[in-house]
Amino acid sequence: MAEWYQISLQDASSPLMEEMIYFHDHAFMIIILITIITMYALSIAVTNKFTNKKLLEGQEIETAWTTIPAIILIFIALPSLRLLYLTDETINPAMTIKAVGHQWYWSYGYSDLENVEFDSYMLPQEELKKGDLRLLEVDNRLVLPYLTPVRVLITSADVLHAWTIPSMGVKLDAVPGRLNQAMMMTTRPGLFYGQCSELCGANHSFMPIVLESTSTKAFESWLSNM
Repeated sequence: MAEWYQISLQDASSPLMEEMIYFHDHAFMIIILITIITMYALSIAVTNKFTNKKLLEGQEIETAWTTIPAIILIFIALPSLRLLYLTDETINPAMTIKAVGHQWYWSYGYSDLENVEFDSYMLPQEELKKGDLRLLEVDNRLVLPYLTPVRVLITSADVLHAWTIPSMGVKLDAVPGRLNQAMMMTTRPGLFYGQCSELCGANHSFMPIVLESTSTKAFESWLSNM
């Protein structure tokens, strides 16, 4: 999860988030290069003392400052389009999870399994144990096996919500009367935190999301105790 001093992205816990970080670094390096070249050109323009009062046009430089930005945009657009299609790619999921937003908690259901449904409320501060995170811990975590493709169907029972886990690269609106779909797969075990990212009322800040990624054996053990 993110720390208070962190200015970079969270560590990726899914292949999709890894691709997003790669694209971020790619675009950021291009932006740095453009900034350096622009600052250098401005400094040259300000410090030189040459003038040409009869200069009316410069075909060469006009061609350069039209062609070069177009090429740069291509180098940004192609990886961006690839990533856009990756976010919408649908593969055969091993299981389907339904997440429903309420004011102000989440409810989950395992569509492939009977009678596995539960609500997930934020734990109040007086119920936190040592090491728990304030405003982020819940009474019932969403448990999934890692290295398993999972489809998440997201909707809302009342107002607009948004189901978001930054380290998974997932942020999808929960719209009343509509099902939105996301594919995800955790690459490692652990706890991954998220929150509702759409202003949904007075307790909007108090409906966190906790995804617990475990081994298949531990997941089956958890199911047997439900």
